[in-house]
Amino acid sequence: MREITTRPSEAFEKTDYPPVGMYIDGEWIYDRETWRMVRNPSTENDLGPVPKATDADLDRVLQAAQKGFLIWRNTPPNERVKIIRKAVALIRERIKDIARILTLENGKTLSAAEAEIDRCCNFIEWDAAESVRSYGLIVPSEAGSQKLLLKQPIGPVLALTPWNVPMSSAARKCGAALAAGCSVILKPAVETPGTACAMVKCFEDAGLPAGVLNLVLGDSGQISTTLIGSPITRLVTFTGSTEVGKHLTELAARAMKPVLMELGGNAPVIIGEGVDVDRVAVLSAEAKTRANGLICASASRFIIHESVYKRFVDRFAEALSDYRVGDGFDPAAQMGPLANSRRLETAREMVLDAVERGGRVATGGNQIGNRGYYFEPTVLADVPLDAQAMTIEPFNPIAACVSIPDMEAAIKIANSVDVGLAGYAFTNSLAESERLQREVEVGILSINHFGTPDADTPFGGVKDSGIGREGGPSALDAYLVQKTVLLQASLR
Repeated sequence: MREITTRPSEAFEKTDYPPVGMYIDGEWIYDRETWRMVRNPSTENDLGPVPKATDADLDRVLQAAQKGFLIWRNTPPNERVKIIRKAVALIRERIKDIARILTLENGKTLSAAEAEIDRCCNFIEWDAAESVRSYGLIVPSEAGSQKLLLKQPIGPVLALTPWNVPMSSAARKCGAALAAGCSVILKPAVETPGTACAMVKCFEDAGLPAGVLNLVLGDSGQISTTLIGSPITRLVTFTGSTEVGKHLTELAARAMKPVLMELGGNAPVIIGEGVDVDRVAVLSAEAKTRANGLICASASRFIIHESVYKRFVDRFAEALSDYRVGDGFDPAAQMGPLANSRRLETAREMVLDAVERGGRVATGGNQIGNRGYYFEPTVLADVPLDAQAMTIEPFNPIAACVSIPDMEAAIKIANSVDVGLAGYAFTNSLAESERLQREVEVGILSINHFGTPDADTPFGGVKDSGIGREGGPSALDAYLVQKTVLLQASLR
């Protein structure tokens, strides 16, 4: 049984975690009723209160976003880019301070937090560059007339972001919206509001006009119902669970609002015969523990050819059993705690369910200690296809392994769930690679590695994994509307 021996984050709880407030029309607001307490998942100590937006606050933020939009859409793109790039420069200057906040409230290791913030800067910089290349079109027409296709900002955007990547998700949405000329109302997860506040502060200090970027906190149901229902809001973008995404999409549909939804996944990892099993096992251990297993693109269902199954499971379990789990501020820690008690309970239930159905624990499977939300990196072997670990997005450091006789069976299992965000495959066969590209039902497929899209490539899924794409050449598309202008030089 592993033990957590040090919790250095306790030394930073009172000094590094700033007060959490709302930001409306250029003003920080702290003096509201407490909605929740932010909790350190390593120590279970409270870090500070989260204020609850009142009805008046929500009315005010809508008016602020409308005012901010009128200012921002008429700001020349090059001027918008200057402010956005200045905000990014401030984020990079403050990366260590923001990372400490992120680790305190999320639990991921400090190095992982810094990497997330650095990556988010790349997203924003990409979006800013795309904003000056959002070209329209001129359609050939007869003399004395013109047919123009203009791209214009859609309007005020409601951005709802999760606790697992609190900086990355907020940056993707706010960066693209601001680059397109939209104003934003950002509602971060109640577990990780401090990271979002730190990002917004950078935009404030960069000179972003009041009302262009706002931040609200509190009752998610009250906020989403009020803001989505308002005619001021023109787009809803959300990253989170499929269940919540469907609910928000229903609300938006009633108000005839478009949505950009990046929802859940349950990523298959197909491992073909003849691959370097030892190397793939090491890479799999790194991938499974990335962000403590708390990312929607996390490798989850390991679908392994029978010829290499036993060796892979043994090597995979061996690699994970050596992983050092600890406080995110401990330099020796390779994986931190789960972010909240809900994820810990889900992990325990998933292991129990798999064992009851006939699976076995190859390594891990237990909570670590009795303080903090720590769970062992876990490999489940011989997992039945109807087990929770094979049918439900784990969102924890649990890997479920099954043996298959051929690629036909592998693809069938990979496509057997309702979601299709990321997928991974390892093969030495060009023919298998080509087939996987055609037949695996995911929005992102990485072959012979566990990489995920950078700023220059789209991120998003198929089936119940969402609607639309973030990043890449189409990063701003959801935040722009196309206007057709038919112009005649004079009356005829």
